[in-house]
Amino acid sequence: MTETGILNREIAAQIAKMGHTDMMLIADAGLAVPNTTPVIDISLKENIPTSIEVLEEVLKHFSVEKIIYSQATVDVSPSREKEFLKHFDENVEVEVVPHALLRDELTRKVKFVIRTGDFTANSNIILVSAGGPRWYCEK
Repeated sequence: MTETGILNREIAAQIAKMGHTDMMLIADAGLAVPNTTPVIDISLKENIPTSIEVLEEVLKHFSVEKIIYSQATVDVSPSREKEFLKHFDENVEVEVVPHALLRDELTRKVKFVIRTGDFTANSNIILVSAGGPRWYCEK
């Protein structure tokens, strides 16, 4: 029985399948996701868990080279944007895209989505996988 790390077996399995530059999406409760994209729904009730809570736990076990979120986050929920950004250092690239691009195209390109109970509007963030600090580089 797993007692450490991410306990949700579906999330742990999907993360284990990811390689460099693969993408996952942590989504609020209302984001429309295509039927072809795997969704792990961990929503329990309003704001439980939030996208931030899920992000914090995922980042303990997952290296990120780039984040992507929509302009709608900036426009409608700027405090949430600030919360997202405080979890990453200056080496992580940030891309802000039109909401329609995130919703209609990028949701089809991510490996999977973790749906949260977050009711903060546009509280969606894509994490692009990095090699991480454990990789040995001679130069």
